[in-house]
Amino acid sequence: MLKFRFVLLALGLGIPGVSATATVLGPDAAQCNAGERAILVHVVGLKDRVGQVRARTFGGSPSTWFNKKTALKRTEVAIPNAGAVDICMPVERSGVYAVDIRHDTNSNGKTDVSDGGGVSGNPDISLIDVIFGRKPPAEKVSFKVGEGVTAVTVVVKYKSGGSFKPIGQIQTTRR
Repeated sequence: MLKFRFVLLALGLGIPGVSATATVLGPDAAQCNAGERAILVHVVGLKDRVGQVRARTFGGSPSTWFNKKTALKRTEVAIPNAGAVDICMPVERSGVYAVDIRHDTNSNGKTDVSDGGGVSGNPDISLIDVIFGRKPPAEKVSFKVGEGVTAVTVVVKYKSGGSFKPIGQIQTTRR
């Protein structure tokens, strides 16, 4: 099965929506390219092509998810001028995980008003949720990882009034 997944991955067919020409980003890109156990985070909805994207993975108890101290892996990549933003996040074992993304528009390493963010499952999040530190329900953001590469799409949302919304049209296909 693993050999079959690797062949499909090499052809760009093993992960829904990934083309054979998509470039996987991050220091662990080789793991996704080799079909090893990992999460391939497809980031969509960026308002522009400046700054960096930070991806974090969380596992274990959902009560600890989205706490910076409990992230299993944190990867920051510069946003490419064109093409897909696909970040490889390796995981040690099969299980249930969640991912969050931050678009750091000015690359200062801090969360600013102009920055965007998103989480796996793409739940609706309000400004009040953020202010009071409310986390999205685990059943909305969790996904299972087995053998090979598991693809997850995260839509980046930006502050708009009292909520966070995607900006413009979301392109989910890769170029």
